[in-house]
Amino acid sequence: IAINKSKYYKTSKGLRLGAGPFVSALEFATGQTAQIVGKPNHQFFLQALEPFDCRPEDSVMIGDDVCDDIGGAQSLGMAGILVKTGKYRSGDENKINPLPHYVLPSFSEAIDLIIQNNS
Repeated sequence: IAINKSKYYKTSKGLRLGAGPFVSALEFATGQTAQIVGKPNHQFFLQALEPFDCRPEDSVMIGDDVCDDIGGAQSLGMAGILVKTGKYRSGDENKINPLPHYVLPSFSEAIDLIIQNNS
């Protein structure tokens, strides 16, 4: 069981290896496949939406990780907004198919867009 297979995460000192490389090494060494319980697992997103009685197609995921945040959410039918903060790197938006619905400079601009589209 693993929380995720992220390649890296951001700290105040820069990028650090995430769980992904270590999970992959353990999978290779044991010949077993890890069960991922965090993003991009669909159940992770569904559990987050459940208390709000919200359907994926009526929801938006804002994140800085194109694969785990945006790719995972969009594969479930959620809209995805990739923000160019945190661990985002130039060109990340081209690493998934379909592409993110929006790519914006910041979280606050993503919120502004959501409010504007729901007014």
